[in-house]
Parts: sequence; structure tokens; C-alpha cells
Amino acid sequence: MSISQELKNRNQDLCELCNAEAATVEYTVSPKNDELIENQVAICETCLKAMEDKESGFHWRCLEGSIWSPYASVQALSFRILNQFKKEAWAGDLISSVDLDESTIQWALSAFEVKDVHKDAFGNVLETGDNVVLTQALNVKGTNFTASKGTVVKKIKLVHDNAEQIEGKINDQVIVILTKFVKKG
Repeated sequence: MSISQELKNRNQDLCELCNAEAATVEYTVSPKNDELIENQVAICETCLKAMEDKESGFHWRCLEGSIWSPYASVQALSFRILNQFKKEAWAGDLISSVDLDESTIQWALSAFEVKDVHKDAFGNVLETGDNVVLTQALNVKGTNFTASKGTVVKKIKLVHDNAEQIEGKINDQVIVILTKFVKKG
């Protein structure tokens, strides 16, 4: 776990979270990659261990200073940690007192997002490119045909932001199909 000199220099060799100990870890704030210094935070071993310990709330009072950092990566990581303790008055008050850029808040909260999982009628996970079989006959809206039970739909696409829908081609027409009516083939 080394740290670049440029990142260490950004906060005079001190941890950018607690501002008390020497920075020894180059921490990349997910989901960004570590190719750019703008995505990294220089932290100390104590803060690194505290991030893994859910009972370390008192340690994070140091974020009252780091949340105001001019660097978006430090703001995002501070906000992310504070969000874990938002039910405690001190953390809730601090979160409500800062006015961060919306993209920084989204970056911070991205760690808590749960990816939509598309599942067929039997609970099997579906992925783009899978083949499925219809488990019942379906009237296809906007067309003059019914897709019969047992019809194979090849190379489906998952509908983004709706885990209950997939797209597939039947009779050369792309249609939306509810996942509860398909079985992974």
C-alpha cells in the first residue's frame, strides 16, 4: 500500500480524513478507477481500519473538517462515511450543514446502490444475451398475434431500471416481456 508523492503533498503528508496522522494509503473512492489522483484520497492506517469497523462512529467526528475539503474525492468519501452514521445526531447535523455538488453526493452514495437483478419465473438470474422460453401464451399488444407457450426468445436484453421486464424478438418484432412469464432456456 504505497502512496504517490503528489497525493501525499496535497495535504502536507497528512491523512485527508482525520488530518492528524501521516497518510500512508492511496485510497480510491469507488466506483471510480485509480488512474487519476482526482479519484483518490490520502488516508492513514487508523482511518483505513475505522472504515472496516462499523462501531467506529466516534473516530469519524474528524470528518467535520474533511467534508469541507476542496477535493471532490475527499468530500465524497467523507459524505459516504457520514451517511453510515446519519442516525446519530452529530453526523445527521453535519450532513445537513454541507452543500455539496449533486455529482459528488451521487458518487458518495453509489456505494449503497443495489443493482437490479432480473429473474425468471423460477428465480433464475437473467442476463443480456440469454435465451428464454415463454411459460404461457401472451397476447402481444400493438400486434395481431399471440406468442404461444413454449416460444423460444433468443438473445434477450434487460430493461434498465425495471427488473421485471426484458426485451426480446418474436416474429421479427422487438417486444417487452414480463420476466414472470419466462423461463431461462
